[in-house]
Amino acid sequence: MRLSGTFSYYIGRQFLTGVAMVFLIFVTTIFIFDAVEMMRRGSGPGRELATLGILLQMAMLRIPFMAQKILPFAALVAGLWTFARMTRTHELVVARSAGVSVWQFLLPNLLLALMLGVFIMTVFNPLSAVMVSRYEQMDAKYLRGKSSLLALSPSGIWLRQNDNDRQSVIHSQRLGREDLTLHDVIIFQFRENDQFVGRIDADKARLEEGHWTLMDAVLTGPDQPAQFMDTYEVPTKLTLNQIEDSFAPPETLSFWALPAFIDTLEASGFSAVRHRLHWHSLLAAPLLLCAMVLIAATFSLRFSRSGGTWILIAAGILMGFVLYFVSDLVLALGLSGKIPAVLAAWIPAGAFTLIGVASLFHMEDG
Repeated sequence: MRLSGTFSYYIGRQFLTGVAMVFLIFVTTIFIFDAVEMMRRGSGPGRELATLGILLQMAMLRIPFMAQKILPFAALVAGLWTFARMTRTHELVVARSAGVSVWQFLLPNLLLALMLGVFIMTVFNPLSAVMVSRYEQMDAKYLRGKSSLLALSPSGIWLRQNDNDRQSVIHSQRLGREDLTLHDVIIFQFRENDQFVGRIDADKARLEEGHWTLMDAVLTGPDQPAQFMDTYEVPTKLTLNQIEDSFAPPETLSFWALPAFIDTLEASGFSAVRHRLHWHSLLAAPLLLCAMVLIAATFSLRFSRSGGTWILIAAGILMGFVLYFVSDLVLALGLSGKIPAVLAAWIPAGAFTLIGVASLFHMEDG
């Protein structure tokens, strides 16, 4: 039997209503806890500029990012609620007795989940990235008290460091991770009042403990003749970990901007695993939402035959927590390089989709 458009619209509307209700409850709860955490962080010494208004604004800026994280779980709970309610009121029982298969009345929700995932990935994520980027700036200014040490662009790497009464801005074309060496280096040196005091050009600069070792360096300055040095040392407090931590977090870059940034990272000699993993996780989001609908159907439709409503619904919610645990575990393996980033991003969504499909086939076959 073919599923009617009216019934499809009804099922889809019920699912979207459930997603909206659960999503709103989750977002409100997370905002309250996030605001409390912001106020705790802002209550420390030296953070007088972090007023209540600023802290609440920072908590608001994090909402879109957190919304992306909780949307799959909201879809799972909404699916459980929708299917369980329609089974309890015998709407799905009547539909199935009329010859409508589980795949037919799941199709509207699967299509809605797919479209919602694509919307989140292509439209909502860029907005979230802008807000998270603004949050990171405010967090650095008001709570952490420091800004980024590094900027990356197609023209190369830009680093900033403070050494006692002198500030240095370092430009390089790329970094060799194996020997921690910058290539084609220019260092601009300033006093604390931004007064230019000198420039150093070098073929290479190797990062060692407490200093940069420059090879084939040329030192120039205002009203000073150029000096040529085979090796020259510039003091530094930087480490490779500090440099890599200064990259723009992947959450601050939109879905559309990530591929170009990944290419720039790799061309500059840095690892792009974290950003590549995040990009593929965004790509997998529509499939993950579909997996949540399938898992919800698996647990909420079965009790019409075997009873135990609340036990099965609780088991479905527990399955959602298992999914998050497995996702975090696999993503950690991807970040550590144990498995490829692409595989780590797609395994949770793919595996749970297959589990949901297999369970529904088993349930349909009786």
